[in-house]
Amino acid sequence: MLLKEMFLSGAALIEKNRQSIDALNVFPVPDGDTGTNMAQTMMAAVKELNGRSFPTAGDVTAAVARGALKGARGNSGVILSQIFRGFARALEGAEEISAQLLVKALRYGSDTAYKAIMKPKEGTILTVARVIAEDVERRAIETDDLEALMDIVMISGDAILKRTPDLLPVLKQAGVIDSGGKGLMVFYAGFRAAMLGEPVDSVSTQEPEPGHPLPGEYVDDHTSLEEITFAYCTEYIVSRPKPTMKDSQVAQLRRRLERIGDCVLVIGDLEVVKVHVHTNDPGKAIQMGLELGELDAMKVDNMLEEFRVRQEAKRREAEAAMKEFGMVAVALGTGLVDIFKDLTVDRVVDGGQTMNPSIEDLVTAIEETPARQVYVLPNNTNIILAAEQAAEITEKTVYVVPTKSVPMGISAAVAFKPDADGQANFDSMCQAAEQVHTASITYAVRDTTFDGREIHEGDIMGLKDNHIAVLGEDPNQVALDVVSGMTSEDTVLITIYYGGEIDAETAEDLQRRVTETYDMCDVELHDGGQPLYYYLIAVE
Repeated sequence: MLLKEMFLSGAALIEKNRQSIDALNVFPVPDGDTGTNMAQTMMAAVKELNGRSFPTAGDVTAAVARGALKGARGNSGVILSQIFRGFARALEGAEEISAQLLVKALRYGSDTAYKAIMKPKEGTILTVARVIAEDVERRAIETDDLEALMDIVMISGDAILKRTPDLLPVLKQAGVIDSGGKGLMVFYAGFRAAMLGEPVDSVSTQEPEPGHPLPGEYVDDHTSLEEITFAYCTEYIVSRPKPTMKDSQVAQLRRRLERIGDCVLVIGDLEVVKVHVHTNDPGKAIQMGLELGELDAMKVDNMLEEFRVRQEAKRREAEAAMKEFGMVAVALGTGLVDIFKDLTVDRVVDGGQTMNPSIEDLVTAIEETPARQVYVLPNNTNIILAAEQAAEITEKTVYVVPTKSVPMGISAAVAFKPDADGQANFDSMCQAAEQVHTASITYAVRDTTFDGREIHEGDIMGLKDNHIAVLGEDPNQVALDVVSGMTSEDTVLITIYYGGEIDAETAEDLQRRVTETYDMCDVELHDGGQPLYYYLIAVE
């Protein structure tokens, strides 16, 4: 189906341009990840499409929406998944996409994305999606040609994308257009190319097809089955074949059994044949064997009943191990992971400054946490929205504590009290997190201008609560300068987490200098092991 190829083409073009989209990140830090997030979100959608055929356009968009939602990463990926969710609603039940349905899909996509964001900002991917929908709606009055409307999508999108710096001051200060909006336009360019039959590099996430096991390698392990398609495990031996039986009839039996079931095993010779099949019609499977001769050792097991018993046992076991409260945190770096585990966090999801976990990653961590109520610590502004979406998917009671940094997450975890009720814990954890100010020390990956500052590639940057506060050449000095603007007479604790690029001796020197400067505070030092960021510093 052409629509499937259009989505695959759009995904391939985003993958091809992921680095150039990353480079448009407002902060010139080494973890600009909009293109990466959108590409990984699209690859999750591609996974749903590859290797399958779809009878209708509605089926294609439903699969894309399902895959994108499960694999959505970062704010840009979540918004893109919501746009596709709107597409799926618009094309539900549609056989083919038409000009009228394209108009509807663009409108539904924009509206769905806006509704998913608590405080939508103009000058972002949301604006690009909305303006495109509005312009295409106006032009659809004049034409019902699908190609003509896709031309309007590109013209309208490129025009509003160029205007995003005028709508969002931080973009103008950084001298860039919106990276999410650019990613959306890259997708539409690939989408249009496939519709016109123009070539574009393709990307496939299909795994190689597994080879058929040899008969001697087959092991029938019912307990390994996660779902039951064919209910009856049927076995028998053709112990006394008819004198007229031929090898071709044994091969034919195997083919016939494959039509009515799976896990087919037919091995033997003209003297004895062993047969195994999972099927919903064991009588027919046995009748096929009788055509070859006499049967012995017949056995039919109801795997559905086995499955029910096994699932019930698992449920009881899980229920017995279930506690009332649990915690999930997002962090990257062996030291930070160990700190969260020491604070009784049940699951630590890889992610943070260099990698945003998908909604599916977060849902899996929540489901694997043996608790009825789960607190999620995103520890990054770009992960909070994905965590909130994950909370809506799971049936557990989930509290997303809006922690914007790892130090905020650590403070929230410390505030958790197992004997308090759910809402009280949530309130105290939020309050504890808000009392933490975070400094991040990293380096610039390109030249830019931001907040009136000229920033050059390689500059050491000190970020205070995600705002650039200090520029310099030495990570320790920049760290000291940032902390000086964060302390007050109420400050009691300064905690330094040093990253993988800082050795212990250098970190201890920073601790000593901070202690000398702020002798009224406790100063703690921990090996965080985080990549790309020399230091994360919490001031409380």
